[in-house]
Amino acid sequence: KQWYQRRVRGRIASCSGMQYWQRLEHLKLLSLQRRRERYMIIQMWKILHEIVPNSTGVAFNRSPRLGVRAVVPRYNYLAQKTVSGPYDSSFGVRGPRLWNSLPRGVRGASSLLELKQYLGSFLATIQWITTTSWLSGKKIRM
Repeated sequence: KQWYQRRVRGRIASCSGMQYWQRLEHLKLLSLQRRRERYMIIQMWKILHEIVPNSTGVAFNRSPRLGVRAVVPRYNYLAQKTVSGPYDSSFGVRGPRLWNSLPRGVRGASSLLELKQYLGSFLATIQWITTTSWLSGKKIRM
């Protein structure tokens, strides 16, 4: 998919000579990674509101101070290192981490349309930040 997307964007006359991130910004598109993250966040919202089945067993805690937060499952540190990669990239871990990294206002959206609007605005502000630094909470200068 990504190669096709790059090929099409490269053929747009107004984008010739631009780098990947410049083309995305010019066309007001999200990267494939950001779109996957957006999808995961929307799925987390649907699980919270019981619109889709919770097949991964994601749990949520409600707090007056922090709002709705997802519980990130604990990692078994006694397991082999080969297990840590699939663990970190699984929806059951990545979804709650993404959900918890959102501002409280985005997590508190009452409708799917409202969530998508808040999420679009939020993701546009962090487009250049890598997911690793976004999830770790590190501030990045651009």
